[in-house]
Amino acid sequence: MTTGPSSSNSPGEPMVFGCVLDGAGGCRMLDWQEAQAWTPLHATDVLWLHMDRTVPGVSEWLHAALPASDATMDVLISNETRPRVFREGDGLINILRGVNFNPGDVPEDMIAMQVWAEKNRVITLRRRRLQTPRDVLASLQDAGTGPRTAGDLVMALTRELIGKITQAIVAMNDRIDELEADAAAATPKTLVEEIGGIRRTCLAFKRYLSPQYDALLQLQRDPPDWMSASNRNMVREMLDRLTRNLEDLDVSKESALVLQDDLNNRAASEMNRTMFIFSIIAAIFLPLGFVTGLLGINVGGMPGVDSSGAFWITVAILAVLVGLEFLLFKLMKWI
Repeated sequence: MTTGPSSSNSPGEPMVFGCVLDGAGGCRMLDWQEAQAWTPLHATDVLWLHMDRTVPGVSEWLHAALPASDATMDVLISNETRPRVFREGDGLINILRGVNFNPGDVPEDMIAMQVWAEKNRVITLRRRRLQTPRDVLASLQDAGTGPRTAGDLVMALTRELIGKITQAIVAMNDRIDELEADAAAATPKTLVEEIGGIRRTCLAFKRYLSPQYDALLQLQRDPPDWMSASNRNMVREMLDRLTRNLEDLDVSKESALVLQDDLNNRAASEMNRTMFIFSIIAAIFLPLGFVTGLLGINVGGMPGVDSSGAFWITVAILAVLVGLEFLLFKLMKWI
């Protein structure tokens, strides 16, 4: 159960929120001063600090607080991050990407979450707001439903990240199904633009999901000693979910390609039909234009110049010519 302050950092402090897991699925919230002075009183106590690495002084605090090398520190505070997992001593460094659900942003602009985890301490760092830590904190604030150990916390964060990726992919697949159902009635130009966006989203997701799979595979091969058997089983299940996500992305990409090809073929067919109609019209008026052009030349000897009925005779001849053309086109099955 949550006790103490509910919450967030004060302006200028690097900590977004901090809490101590009580080993029973709940937590006790801490402020920044308490977090800096914290030491475990029991073997089951776990400190969780969620920090904003854009705040000045974070790098210096991490160097002083963590038993990590300079290279590892660079990974934890870098803006250019690729999903990866590795160990340094008893610490686990976990770099993952989550879906960007921030207002005004696009989901494929995935946000990095850097994690340093030890048996009694977990530090998560972010540059932009990410919903996953808040969701895990909410489960801790509901008594008895949150993670109980550092390993549980790392797995809960990873599970939430992957779960949101799954939601985004499922929503994208549902949208592709809607586009396929509405393709006949929708405007091809609008559909092509949306399908292009879906294909770009697939590429962006796959850019991070493939190394994310490799990262979890590395964690499965070399987990730290403080991760329990259930934590290791959870890694296996998340690998399976990531595999399904990658397969779904491939299906989404292929479905988008098929739909785009269908739209392109439909547009080409409509264009060919339009050009065919124009060709028929041109074929009809070509001989008519020839006759009227011939009769319009300003030279002597033109027949019917002095006849009052020559105009209607010419009209009748042109009408007969048009009729013969329609009959010929019907016989040739052009119309």
